[in-house]
Amino acid sequence: MPELVAIDVAQGRGFVELLRGIWDRGDAACVIDHRLDAASRAAQLAALAPTRRLVDDAGTVLERPAPSGRGTEPGDALVVLTSGSASSPRAVVLTHAAVAASARATSSRLSVSSLADRWLCCLPCAHIGGLAVVTRALVTGTPVDVHDGFEPERVARAAREGATLTSLVATALGRLGAPLAFRRILLGGAAPPSKVPPNVVTTWGMTETGSGVVYDGVPLDGVTVAVVDGELYVKGPMLARAYRDGTPIDTVGPDSTRGWLATGDAGSFESGIVRVIGRLADVITTGGEKVWPADVEAVLATHPRVAEVAVWRRPDPEWGERVVAWVVPRHAAPTLDELRELVSASLPPWAAPKELVVVTHLPRASSGKVSRRLLEGSAHAN
Repeated sequence: MPELVAIDVAQGRGFVELLRGIWDRGDAACVIDHRLDAASRAAQLAALAPTRRLVDDAGTVLERPAPSGRGTEPGDALVVLTSGSASSPRAVVLTHAAVAASARATSSRLSVSSLADRWLCCLPCAHIGGLAVVTRALVTGTPVDVHDGFEPERVARAAREGATLTSLVATALGRLGAPLAFRRILLGGAAPPSKVPPNVVTTWGMTETGSGVVYDGVPLDGVTVAVVDGELYVKGPMLARAYRDGTPIDTVGPDSTRGWLATGDAGSFESGIVRVIGRLADVITTGGEKVWPADVEAVLATHPRVAEVAVWRRPDPEWGERVVAWVVPRHAAPTLDELRELVSASLPPWAAPKELVVVTHLPRASSGKVSRRLLEGSAHAN
């Protein structure tokens, strides 16, 4: 039985060689996020259950057994944790066939040339957004550079020195001063801003789909999308095999066959264009009306004194749930009345926040997404 080898080493230049060596030996790989504290890394190891670990000891990579781990199935390539932004992370198993299908579909859509292009990975490889950059490069033979984190100046310098392709989340894109230096930037991880530079490709996907499967609203070649009771379903060769605990990824879809992924995202698919509304689990029901946090966040983000914003819910004795806005202010904080007026001008009145919480930062999962389940720990309501 193939082993599952954890790359428990700080991300950097040697990462590609470590992954290639694991695959060449016929084993599968998983990645531990070295930005986390020891307890969080231990929790990741417990969730992934590798049989071996590659660890860094004074600059030398050592291989150590992990007796409590368990192997994988032949053909498995990766085990990747979901982002954990709304619930506990789950470990997803991706096969070599799925990884290759994802890499080829992406490269075809972006017209990637292994001779003219170079990938830059500056997102954490413990999550699919960063790891898929490396696997695309390995599958297609395209050069790739791996940074140990996102540093705007270093990323901009990499573009000047020949990197043509990268993948970012919205927060990183906002901090990057010269995004036009890249030929293409894949933007995922959360709802994109209302306006993006012309070289930015907005993506939608998840760990279970092996990274993005819809680019600028259009499914990649080989990807089929359907809507069932308002939920987006996806089918394609890049879907994961199963969860690490053995739970199947796929389900019966609209054509009465298995092989479909029920994504948990609400949306529409009309005239060949996918529109994602938000996570079904995120919808706020207030006074019997539905409110999507992402819609409210997009409006609130236009306020000149809002630097960052997240919208979530709190119990309400009268309305069942009330809409709450957590705001990182830009200089002076806005008032609740100002935010309510702004939202009511473009959305239904029940979407306007009934509570404002001013914070210094928004809690985020290790993937960079805002963690709604951690927002409750933020106080200072207004």
